[in-house]
Amino acid sequence: MTILAFDCAVSGLSVAVVRDDVCLAHHREEGRGQAATLLPAIAAVLRQAGVDRRTLSMIAVTVGPGSFTGVRVGLAAARGLAVALGVPLAGLTTTAALLAAAVPDGRLAVAAIDTHLGDWFCAFAAGEGAPFLASTEALAERLAGRPCRIVGPQAEALAPLLADAVAQPALPDPRMLVRLARVDGVEGWRNRNHLEGLPRPLYLRGVNVTSPDGTRRTVE
Repeated sequence: MTILAFDCAVSGLSVAVVRDDVCLAHHREEGRGQAATLLPAIAAVLRQAGVDRRTLSMIAVTVGPGSFTGVRVGLAAARGLAVALGVPLAGLTTTAALLAAAVPDGRLAVAAIDTHLGDWFCAFAAGEGAPFLASTEALAERLAGRPCRIVGPQAEALAPLLADAVAQPALPDPRMLVRLARVDGVEGWRNRNHLEGLPRPLYLRGVNVTSPDGTRRTVE
């Protein structure tokens, strides 16, 4: 099983090619120009891995929550590649990828991504519910003082604002996406794509639009 996985939903982009349990190639870069750089990065990683795109078994991608533009770019590329190559597409949340990387220490793992609008995209470890949007105060109230591990790119900024929290800085890792996608397997995702359609973006709020005069508003 050879899987191409990538993320550009939070910061920059990250691409990996994994065959069974072995990562053949991995690349990460920062910057906001994912629309121009994602496909060349994918091509470079496939070359580095020595993998012909026509031999891929499946593609995995983050569907959000995260940057509106990053989510759209990543998902559009993934959908196009999956259709062109005739392979299933696994759509995973950015928060699930973060939680998969959490260090197991008995604390409640909490994925958190700064929206840069005064709140956070969050999710608790498996079994604790779907991703949600919360202010720092609302998150603290929901945690009710439970010992927790904050996992995310801005974890070190959030953890000190919560009771009994430790920080684990992390970005969504495409190698974790592969691990999550393999749970249902190629045929499982093929069936889901057939029954539900290809994965769609996950947005927890409307799109934030900046007008020419500099004012910002949210469009639902």
